[in-house]
Amino acid sequence: MKRKFLKVVEKDFDIVNSLIIEYLESDVGLVENIGHYIVDAGGKRFRPLLVLLSALANGYKGADHTKMAVIVEFIHTATLLHDDVVDVASLRRGRQTANIQWGNAPSVLVGDFLYSRAFQLLVQVADMSIMRVMADATNVISEGEVKQMSNAGNAELTEITYRDVIYRKTAKLFEAACRVGAILANVEEADMLEFGKHLGMAFQITDDLLDYHGTREVIGKNIGSDLAEGKMTLPLIYTRDNGNEKISKLIRKSVATKSAEGFELILDEIEKSGGLLYCQAQAESEVRLAKNSLKALPSTKYKDALIELADFSIQRVR
Repeated sequence: MKRKFLKVVEKDFDIVNSLIIEYLESDVGLVENIGHYIVDAGGKRFRPLLVLLSALANGYKGADHTKMAVIVEFIHTATLLHDDVVDVASLRRGRQTANIQWGNAPSVLVGDFLYSRAFQLLVQVADMSIMRVMADATNVISEGEVKQMSNAGNAELTEITYRDVIYRKTAKLFEAACRVGAILANVEEADMLEFGKHLGMAFQITDDLLDYHGTREVIGKNIGSDLAEGKMTLPLIYTRDNGNEKISKLIRKSVATKSAEGFELILDEIEKSGGLLYCQAQAESEVRLAKNSLKALPSTKYKDALIELADFSIQRVR
């Protein structure tokens, strides 16, 4: 059964999917093959949904919201292709990553193609405010990825730095998607900015929590991959600082050496120390902030859908 937040934009989303196929067209067969492979893998499609819903919730009556949804999805897909190469990932959305299927070089180059195609489409939309938002967002996302990479193996990473990283690498595109909807509707964008930012934070905290509280089927990647990549995420940070001394040392060693050998012991201590509950509470707090930012928005089915989408973002761990 389709959720309400999908049903209210079903026709628009069908247009988005058609446009994705159209704009993936290339004279170079490998570009199309890899592009279709990763886009067709599905995923939650949160970001294009946010463009559609934020525009319609603010009274937009035009057609550019569907094109902007494609642009946001292409930018997101490009980051996934690049991330999987950097992380040497083998699974994405339950399937082999493009870099495993075709190699690192083709994955990076097709990611570049998607970035450039997104900006070709932005020129068609021809709105300098929107171009500025998307250009700034892609720059901040890149900085976030570099910051995360440079902190791989840093066992002393603080929660403050962690939050800065996930804001840059994840929440910034959520924020941009919502801002674009407001700009298209020609309304003040501050509330939608806040909604997207806090929703993105909740989404990423939940994603990081799933690595210690989910299944491969739910998250579409290997459990424990964050630990193996030396990523000090919120469940580890909390448990390092609040768990027993033996496990704290094990966390530091595992992160520093990028090893998941102690994963089961760490997993057990994350639950015992209250790490799972803490992370859930932080994600729920971000969702409350997101929903609170919608108070001034007129009551419509699109506003209801945004609220439902916010709640859904953290339901994956329940």
